[in-house]
Amino acid sequence: MSIEVSAGVMFVALVILLFSGLPLAFALGGLSLTLAYFMWGPSSVLLVALQTWKVMTSYFLVAIPLYIFMANMLQRSGIIEDLFQVMEMWFGPLRGGLAIGTVIICTLMAAMTGVVGAAVATMGILALPSMLNRGYDKRIALGAICAGGTLGILIPPSVITIVYAVTAGVSVGKMFMGGVMPGLLLSSLFIVYIAVRCWLQPELAPAPSKEERARHSLLDKIVALRSIILPILLIIGVLGSIYAGIATPTEAAGVGCVGAIGSAAIYRRLTWENLKESVYSTAKITAMILWITIGARCFISVFSAVGGDELVREFVVGLNLNRWIVLIIIQFILVVLGLFLDEIGIILLCVPIFTPIIQALHFDPVWFGILFLVNAQMDYITPPFGYTLFYLRGVAPPGVTMGDIYRSITPFVFLQAIGLSLCMAFPQIVLWLPNLVK
Repeated sequence: MSIEVSAGVMFVALVILLFSGLPLAFALGGLSLTLAYFMWGPSSVLLVALQTWKVMTSYFLVAIPLYIFMANMLQRSGIIEDLFQVMEMWFGPLRGGLAIGTVIICTLMAAMTGVVGAAVATMGILALPSMLNRGYDKRIALGAICAGGTLGILIPPSVITIVYAVTAGVSVGKMFMGGVMPGLLLSSLFIVYIAVRCWLQPELAPAPSKEERARHSLLDKIVALRSIILPILLIIGVLGSIYAGIATPTEAAGVGCVGAIGSAAIYRRLTWENLKESVYSTAKITAMILWITIGARCFISVFSAVGGDELVREFVVGLNLNRWIVLIIIQFILVVLGLFLDEIGIILLCVPIFTPIIQALHFDPVWFGILFLVNAQMDYITPPFGYTLFYLRGVAPPGVTMGDIYRSITPFVFLQAIGLSLCMAFPQIVLWLPNLVK
């Protein structure tokens, strides 16, 4: 069987299996094992064992369950509730202030946990009812939570970033540093949009009454700021240890776990029930990620063995297109794939194919990696299958429909596209911080 036919059969078969509803891990692993058996015989079954062993012995992947556990503990520790109260006191009197404060809390949560679902679910429970009770338009309230929640993909420590870095063979630390400025850029775009939109259309976020604005004195607000001390110390402990060269990202994940447990103890939430639920949730999420990783590695191994990756690289390079046009085409492909696949699956499938192309076109691999993640962040809020849309629907009040959530996210998708374009046009937004630490 020729390379073209083999690669084509694998691609068509994968599409059919995905549309059949088969879980991604089983679709990838089962397809690769079946094709390998028929092409190379029974001995190819060892492929699964070898790829499983590679995943089990990967030092960097150890950080994934640690960061997930840290996010689960923080979600149950009471820190986020205190942060929301502080933001409500400081930003509540402003028009659109609760939505702005929600984005700020999501930014802080991204720097503490690196898990998207934690921010969206928590803000959906805490912030959404408060905004709706104040008369906020659903489009502003829902959009702020969905968009702000996705910042956990970019702002370190990010589990998705670790998966990308391990798959692409680039430095996790440099990827963490590269995601800081784009994450803050997108957060700023969301905040500016909310402020300007609410100023132009005051009915979207009614101003609080004089009584409500005077409810908290300046002294009360200053005293309340003590609630942000613990989150800042946790962020410094995790990210500071990485940037200072004291710890690797994996070791810093251990620091974060200790900090999360300590935070829960300080807030008197360190109970056996919370600890058990955190461990159980961590095990489920980690198992899902690692099974997809094993299946994807088996698929890519077979795809590479038949020459598929080389076929794709030679085809793209042979088009003789401007390298920036090729980069734009890749971004468009990622957007389309994001409509149907989860981000971890896209990373594990596409990175081994696209990385050689990017290297052949002499683009910086860290810069491309961050563009990849900004694109993935956009996929998280892109209908019909953006994960944050369903996370929020799961915790939203009964009066909120999927149609409301879809309509709310449209302007934020455009803001994501603007952020992606800025990072492409000005690479130093991504590379400035990584270049400071050689």
